[in-house]
Amino acid sequence: MRLGTVRREGGGTQAFRQNGGTTTYFDVPDAGALLERSDWSSLSGKQGPEPLPEELAPPITRPGKFVCAGLNYFDHAREVGKNAPAYPTLFAKTTNTLLGARDDIQLPEREQSTRVDWEAELVIVIGMTVRNAAADAAAKAILGYTAMNDVSVRDWQKRTEEWFQGKNFDATSPVGPFIVTADEIDPAEGLSVQCLVNGSLMQSGRTDDMIFSCRELVAYISQFMTLEPGDLIATGTPAGVGAGRTPQEFLKPGDELITRIEGVGELRNFCR
Repeated sequence: MRLGTVRREGGGTQAFRQNGGTTTYFDVPDAGALLERSDWSSLSGKQGPEPLPEELAPPITRPGKFVCAGLNYFDHAREVGKNAPAYPTLFAKTTNTLLGARDDIQLPEREQSTRVDWEAELVIVIGMTVRNAAADAAAKAILGYTAMNDVSVRDWQKRTEEWFQGKNFDATSPVGPFIVTADEIDPAEGLSVQCLVNGSLMQSGRTDDMIFSCRELVAYISQFMTLEPGDLIATGTPAGVGAGRTPQEFLKPGDELITRIEGVGELRNFCR
């Protein structure tokens, strides 16, 4: 099953559910609002055509919480010369960063930065309220998964020990195209995670290379924070980022950024 959000004429948005080839629309603004209903999987709505990729908004347009795990692949830790962390390295992402599956990425002005990097990531979508969860309860709290590119402004990220400012430039993080429910895919089996820039493969990793698994991330975060339906957790990026290459490479206006995650789908965004 897939959940998503489509843009409508006039600036509104609408949630939809896809199951068995049928697309059903609901009178709620996004998939996050749909998940607030306990009967979301059986709720009746209005059937309609499958949305076009360019019509897709982020599946959850305003998540209550968006927590991101950095440095969470063994191969990425090696490429940046770091040891695997003992605990997840966490930061927050705000809703002003979020884009849809075909939206343009807004690069900073050149005088602000020219060191903008790519990071293809699997994102966990929480489906039930959870606090102080053990691993099994954490797994049950995962509704499904979506994709993101955590486009990062590296020089701003490295101005301080905290990464927040380099991760939260406006309109830099495409998310989607859909939420795929957890009964259909399992990151523990090793889903392919890829990023291409102008057709060249830059990142090619697998989710079984994560330092902290999806259920471990949910369990850990739930020790200090109540997680609720519609919250998002980004799980980190594999090796191949621009800052880890020799020579370093960064995004520029006109570049096409493609993010692919096996079983989830593809984001295709141009840099402006």
